[in-house]
Amino acid sequence: MRRCFAAERSVAPRAGRFASLPADLSAELIQALAARGVKELYSHQREAIDAARAGGHVVVATPTASGKSLCFNIPVLDALARDDSATALYLYPTKALSRDQEHGLLELTRAAGLELPGAVFDGDTPGDARRATRDRARMLLTNPDMLHAGILPSHARWASLFQGLRYVVLDELHTYRGVFGSHMAQVLGRLRRIAAFHGASPKFLCATATIGNPRDHAARLLGVEPEAVTLVDRSGAPAASREVYVYNPPVVNEELGVRASYVKQAVKLAADLVRARVPTIVFGPSRNSVEVMLKYLRAEVGDGVPPDAIMGYRGGYLPETRRKVEAGLRDGEILCVVATNALELGIDIGDLDAVICAGYPGSVAGTWQRFGRAGRRGSRSVAVLVCSSNPLDQYLAREPGVLLDAPAEEARIDPANTEIVIQHLKCAAFEAPFTLAAKGPREARPEPALGESFLGLSVTDTRDALDYLAGHGLVHAASGRYYWSGEAFPASSVSLRNVGWDNFVIVDTANDKTLAELDYRAAHTMLHEQAIYQHDADQYQVERLDFDNHKAFVRKVEPDYFTTALTYRSVLVIEERELGRLGAAKIGFGDVKVLEKVTGYKKIKFFTHENAGYGDVHLPEMQMHTTSFWLTLPEAIVTGLGEPRALVIDALRGISVALETVASVALMCDPRDLGRTLGDGEEDGAAPGRDPHARRTGGFEPTLFLFDSIPGGVGLAERIYERSAELVARTARLVSGCACTGGCPACVGPGDPDSVRKALALRLLHALEPSMLDRAS
Repeated sequence: MRRCFAAERSVAPRAGRFASLPADLSAELIQALAARGVKELYSHQREAIDAARAGGHVVVATPTASGKSLCFNIPVLDALARDDSATALYLYPTKALSRDQEHGLLELTRAAGLELPGAVFDGDTPGDARRATRDRARMLLTNPDMLHAGILPSHARWASLFQGLRYVVLDELHTYRGVFGSHMAQVLGRLRRIAAFHGASPKFLCATATIGNPRDHAARLLGVEPEAVTLVDRSGAPAASREVYVYNPPVVNEELGVRASYVKQAVKLAADLVRARVPTIVFGPSRNSVEVMLKYLRAEVGDGVPPDAIMGYRGGYLPETRRKVEAGLRDGEILCVVATNALELGIDIGDLDAVICAGYPGSVAGTWQRFGRAGRRGSRSVAVLVCSSNPLDQYLAREPGVLLDAPAEEARIDPANTEIVIQHLKCAAFEAPFTLAAKGPREARPEPALGESFLGLSVTDTRDALDYLAGHGLVHAASGRYYWSGEAFPASSVSLRNVGWDNFVIVDTANDKTLAELDYRAAHTMLHEQAIYQHDADQYQVERLDFDNHKAFVRKVEPDYFTTALTYRSVLVIEERELGRLGAAKIGFGDVKVLEKVTGYKKIKFFTHENAGYGDVHLPEMQMHTTSFWLTLPEAIVTGLGEPRALVIDALRGISVALETVASVALMCDPRDLGRTLGDGEEDGAAPGRDPHARRTGGFEPTLFLFDSIPGGVGLAERIYERSAELVARTARLVSGCACTGGCPACVGPGDPDSVRKALALRLLHALEPSMLDRAS
């Protein structure tokens, strides 16, 4: 096993740097902190508190378990204690985190003897508690979805909160990226607008795990200049020593370059730790893998550890189930938890000493965020990344310095995404009318235009956008103001996380009780009829899926297999924004429609992972509009290689695997933010930019697509287009430098020793640009 460790790194302990508490804090607050053992602050806490009390926006970017909560709780409680009319709003990305943080905040408040009512307000808040919260709460803890759809549209009922709003706390800032972050920027803009409507101008106190651009990311979310945000990123918290390992499972097939199952290897490592009574968390890449590992781990450990000491934690579990697991971890009753990224965030889960990541999480920042879940109480910890056969994982096994030494990735959002802006402009018009100068002949308009602008839009662009809505009967203009006139409640049709429909409810037919919930996209792959749905290491077969009413009816079974969905993906080019050439190939960038459909499922035997059969699935396809880069091979290249067309297309598929790996590393993005497929780009078979009559003289021109897997795109595909020559050259270097013969998971994907996939891929890369391999070497 020792030779399977691709890298070992000892992270030395770090001494703390301390500072005194501000002398002018309220005496009650100082006493409450002292009662909790806080008689002095870490240096970064004092820096953040001073900046917040000085009246500026602040972002704290320090490692996990560095005490970020006090950075905003102390200035908030101090301000509310001094001003009876002041209020604060806490925003957390998940309901679970807001309820977890509520405990610590209210405990500190009570210890200080402060009469500051505070409560969580979310979808789980009982009806009778909602009115009391609106009328009395001076500290409100909620999530972006509830703020967007439940608070801002009815802001008049929250007048006391908005009139005194002094601070807005924005925790886990790094989670607001991609489409979710783009929506969040709009929601925060609407929040500032409504606060101003009620006469308030709150300051934002932000906290984030380590990312590459904390100040710029905070500024984009808040809609301010970076200079307006104070960055606190030098942690003064002490850190215990940590042993970090990159583990690459042993090769089980030398010819194919196939390695042992990373899921099973992660389970074996975890089992050793559990037997030694080491509190451990195991992160799995998906909900299904979490359930499989949970079953395997309980079986591997056997009777030495009771089953309820090893638990699962993932999205889809009911809230009471998750709360029970969280409490068991804090109390030490649970020795090991197998979780998805649902436990990456700052939920208090007590003392853990070991972390195992089954597969690369997709980003350097995400990996260290997971590693930081152990050793939170100052004890020595162990962190292990178990590499999968995915190309990016294998790349990291060969180049572990990319993980261990590289800076954290930047968080990217696109607040100017037109589709998102229009959606939130509707919501803003519903919440309060817009005041703008009357529209007349352009030469008669005052320059600069007078009136209200919406977020990043100019006054003129805001007016033009509102005129567009007026043309569709959604707003009407009167006396220089635009009023909402649509019948619909706009926020209800805008999903911040791009889940276009309600969750599916999973009903156990044995007792007619709700077992769990799943989002719309996951339902396609996990709740189709005859699927084996796994829950707490038990198996349930989906007997009926009521798609229209979003209900799945399941029955508990004891099969010797689980199921995994088979999907088909195609891309249709809608608009070509840029076209160019890369050697002999044609490249482009533009808007596309991605169609994805679950066509069937595969039965996989537990433990052996043998294929036990297939089944068909009949569900509607899913659609997404986004942006894509594409590379098209002209017919002359395809025929000029003198190989069967099928082999050439397979080689291009191998190039797409390697190019996706290279692009993920070069752009420092989560590989899940990119999607890839092969096709021709149009439903009638013509490649993008190609003469539609060319099909009559030969076959279609195979096209490689790399697209943003986030609706509307966040600029990744465009950056791939701009850096295409560099990225393809790096792809050639990756493929040519791999030690395999016919292809393996680390380069172009698995191929047998006699396979021509790798050799043909290199010939294709050379045909694109003869000098490319020279530049790659």
